Amino acid sequence: MSDKPIIAIDAMGGDFGPDVIVPAAVKVLEKNKNLDIILVGDEEVLEPFLSDLPQAITRHIKLQHASEKVEMDDAPAMALRKKKDSSMRVAINLVHDNIANAAVSAGNTGALMATAKFVLKTIKGIDRPAIVSTLPSVKGHTHMLDLGANVDCSAQHLMQFAIMSSVLAEAMDNSGQPKVGLLNVGSEAVKGNAQVKEADALLTEVNGINYIGYVEGDDIYHSDVDVVVCDGFVGNVSLKTAEGVAKMISQFMKDEFKRNWYNKLAALIALPVLKAFKDRIDPRVYNGASFLGLRGIVVKSHGGADIFAFSKAIETAVQQAEENLTQRIADQLEQIL
Repeated sequence: MSDKPIIAIDAMGGDFGPDVIVPAAVKVLEKNKNLDIILVGDEEVLEPFLSDLPQAITRHIKLQHASEKVEMDDAPAMALRKKKDSSMRVAINLVHDNIANAAVSAGNTGALMATAKFVLKTIKGIDRPAIVSTLPSVKGHTHMLDLGANVDCSAQHLMQFAIMSSVLAEAMDNSGQPKVGLLNVGSEAVKGNAQVKEADALLTEVNGINYIGYVEGDDIYHSDVDVVVCDGFVGNVSLKTAEGVAKMISQFMKDEFKRNWYNKLAALIALPVLKAFKDRIDPRVYNGASFLGLRGIVVKSHGGADIFAFSKAIETAVQQAEENLTQRIADQLEQIL
């Protein structure tokens, strides 16, 4: 494998396919030439997207043909069994075969997780992969997992999630000893269900991570915690709730600024502040959820991502490849467990 990162991209996945994915790949390459990209999909569809690009870009892009595509409504089991030449499967195979350092897809989340787990398998010491993403916070951002891969988790699973995400935060943020918190209904020791209490007891005994104890829902956005750990049910509900609140606030602000001429004038004066606020909470900046615990890097983009958002998912995969994240997690697990 090349010294520089090689990223395999499912070019047919998501709501917009190559119309978004190819320009996003080009956008990343324009900023970072120390990178090669393999676009996986139907060559006849993909080739016209590259025909007018400068050689300085195309020499960093390779096409890998795949005859099938996983649809957004395909059942994960069906996609795994019957679409073995899908762009999603081929991209993950490239990671498995050490041809690519990471795979990125905006396709069906269930199918991507099932395929990635089947092809790559899990790191020794990890029972289940988890989905981790980055959320904006007052201090900058917070890493949170699991966001939906594991609805039912044991205390042991939560401990594994905490160890993996601690390594992720250290690598992605270039920080030592990131603070790891366990999401609970209160910070007091007496609160929480049996699963959370048992996980807290396990994490208290783990050497090698900076476990700070229980955190509450508002700490995700207002505390200096770096990682928030929970099961997939709680994580997914928390994420969707936050997205809903953000949309509501945005709509309320628009309604109020349009209410009368005075408010419209105030909006005009406040435009720089509003733009800065929008940029800070723009979900596109945080696009790219990682499947932690696999023997290879897989990054999931939002299916409806635009060019800017998908480029962020690619950049996430590049950074994780450069940081050799999979091996770092494996080494930490071996040391701790």
